[in-house]
Amino acid sequence: MPLDQEVELKFACGPDDLAAVLAAAPPGDDAAAELISVYFDTPDLALQKAGASLRVRESKGLRVQTLKRGEGLAREEHEAAIEGLAPDPGLGPLPDLMPAGSSLKPAFNVRVSRRQRLVRHGDAEIELALDQGEVVGGDASAPICEVELELKSGAPDALFALARSLGEAAPLYLSFDSKAARGQALVAGVGGGPRKGSAVKLAGDETAGEAFQVVARKALAQVAANAALLRDDPTPEAVHQLRVGARRFRSALTTFKPALEGEGLAAVKADLQWLGHACDEARNLDVYADSLISAETQMQSPAAGLAALRGRIDAERGRARADVVRTVSSARFRTLMIDAAEWMEIGPWRAGHLAHRPVRAFARAALKRRRRKVLKLGADMAGAGDEALHELRIAAKQMRYAADALANLYGQRRVAAFTACVRDLQSELGELNDLATAAPLVATLSLPSDAAFAAGELLGLRAAGKPRRVERAAKALARLADAEPFWNT
Repeated sequence: MPLDQEVELKFACGPDDLAAVLAAAPPGDDAAAELISVYFDTPDLALQKAGASLRVRESKGLRVQTLKRGEGLAREEHEAAIEGLAPDPGLGPLPDLMPAGSSLKPAFNVRVSRRQRLVRHGDAEIELALDQGEVVGGDASAPICEVELELKSGAPDALFALARSLGEAAPLYLSFDSKAARGQALVAGVGGGPRKGSAVKLAGDETAGEAFQVVARKALAQVAANAALLRDDPTPEAVHQLRVGARRFRSALTTFKPALEGEGLAAVKADLQWLGHACDEARNLDVYADSLISAETQMQSPAAGLAALRGRIDAERGRARADVVRTVSSARFRTLMIDAAEWMEIGPWRAGHLAHRPVRAFARAALKRRRRKVLKLGADMAGAGDEALHELRIAAKQMRYAADALANLYGQRRVAAFTACVRDLQSELGELNDLATAAPLVATLSLPSDAAFAAGELLGLRAAGKPRRVERAAKALARLADAEPFWNT
């Protein structure tokens, strides 16, 4: 393990489960401490923008300053003991991250009670830490209850093995949100809502394998955050964003497939497909409910059974959303997250020669392949049936996900012009797919006669606009065919 590096897994859990986790852990010497951490940043949040965090932690009269940056299993970490309450601006790479003349100020605090044990698992030495407390920023606060596994020596696969073992004693949910990230979100007032995918930032000197890890981590973090929200406060948008995260990961598996072939790929793909399908019914019902509102505005007078239809749909939405909550609370979901993270971070695919190919050359071939597939599938759009349009929609969505993931390698303006064409195509195809799935969805509901009549009337109203949608989709595809590929630089 390199110097100045932290190798760690973090899990959210319930306060009542901490004792069970500790009891299930391998034996070792226990220690308890009250930790008070003050996180610092510049007034313009230079450290946060650089993906770094800086804290001064006090425990038992000792103060340690820590700078961390990076994402994933292994993160850069620089520590030093200090005397005062204020951080030393000369620590590690800190001077390079701060603009000239800038100063540091407290941003938020974290207070936790920690129970800690150094254990051996196989040939590895691992520090187990159980933290319970809160993060406080201004007048806002949020509880913390988590389990951390930090590798002190040995191979990182021991972390995942120990996590699976502890997960048999209590529900442990893999988390990608550090205490610093939670504090930053709290201060910014953006915490607690559905998590959309964050921008992928590639420097351009990565290998294809490293670029895949950056993209996949973002997607898995989106899944984890929205699953946590669903367990606490289920909403339609949380279901949607969970599903988007799973699809972004699956899209990355396809985009980077030449570099990922080998043991474990099929299993990860199958697990993510299971998770996505578990959300399908809830998402389809939510989309249909939105379409009722849109279609109703086009009717000269509301259909007689519209209220009954709405009531039945709302009841089915609640049931389907409860099914999603059970899914993201299940042992299978927890195992999926650990398995996917382990394969992503240390899987055998990393030894393949294509994983070490420069990302720019790899990206050019991958994006070209995506575009070619979209144009091929759309060659006869006017005569295409619902299945063919659905296949084209999936290809367009994967094209956009790939473009979004690799956009940072190219000029912003060129990328935006191209992806706008893809978004237009995807939007029209999405509306056509919603129309195609509406009738089968309604057929499964066993509606009373008045509600069934209203549903049929609304479907007819929407179906009347299908030729216009197909025409607009064809025009969007033509614009995409004419748009200059941004990767041809």
